[in-house]
Amino acid sequence: MRSCSCTSLTHGRSLGWVCMNSAPVCSGFAFALSSLDSAVEQLMVLRKFQLSLDTCEKALNSLGSLSEHDKNSLLCLELKAALCIVGIQAQAELNLWQGVLAWVLQHYDTPEKIPAKILQMCILLYSKVGEPAIMHEASKEWLNCPVNKTLAGCGAVTELYILHILLPCFQFLEARDLVLGQVGSVMLNDSQRQSALEMLESQERYRPCPKSASNLAGSPMFSASRGGAGHRLKVLLHFIQWGLAVARVHMQSALLQKALLALSLLFLLLLRMDPALPSAFRWISSLLRVLRDLRDSMFGPYHRCT
Repeated sequence: MRSCSCTSLTHGRSLGWVCMNSAPVCSGFAFALSSLDSAVEQLMVLRKFQLSLDTCEKALNSLGSLSEHDKNSLLCLELKAALCIVGIQAQAELNLWQGVLAWVLQHYDTPEKIPAKILQMCILLYSKVGEPAIMHEASKEWLNCPVNKTLAGCGAVTELYILHILLPCFQFLEARDLVLGQVGSVMLNDSQRQSALEMLESQERYRPCPKSASNLAGSPMFSASRGGAGHRLKVLLHFIQWGLAVARVHMQSALLQKALLALSLLFLLLLRMDPALPSAFRWISSLLRVLRDLRDSMFGPYHRCT
């Protein structure tokens, strides 16, 4: 993130000082450049995140007061993007990530106008904090814009949209359409398509289906036991199903799979049985007797020989 800010800053300087010498109206650019220098230092060196955010706000407001011609200039767009990048980093450090998207839209009006690199930052930020659904609509609108489909960063945005938004939100159909290039003219390169397709197939194959979970919840076993016990059992069976699915992928030995299943059933039996109840003593005693007989049958001859 820091490299993006520094690159934008260097590029802005190379264009900014020439522009300032040619027109007095470009003094707004000089203030924005100086503010960007200060905001980066406050963020990276001084670690004064709120001060860095305030500096970015002032500089962005100064750019917003320029004429329409100057707002659309390359220097203004680069400065605006660099200031937004620093501002997003400052808000993330301040744990103000909830308002990052609204803050970006405050300066870009609509999702379609957000630069690709800033949209990528927002997708990664909300994915990291576990709220990918917040970026779903904004990213979809950005990708549906015909102008954005021609940008160099469109492929990267599409890949992040699939991996960090659609798959975590279980939007498998939309993800498959994007991977196969069936929606609009959005296309991924071979590497991006292969990576996204492998992740999609893995999620579809091994992720528990919501429909099967709902059918399991409506079965007689769960309808007969409502409340905390039924919920705990439902969660336990859910994790057992998930563990068996993972084991089926990573374990090739049938013996290991059977052993895992036996341990899971034994754990389920012990969990559902309260040792404090008198009725549980008979089950515990029987279990201990079976284990003792099993030990004697396996190791008894060796003990008797000694």
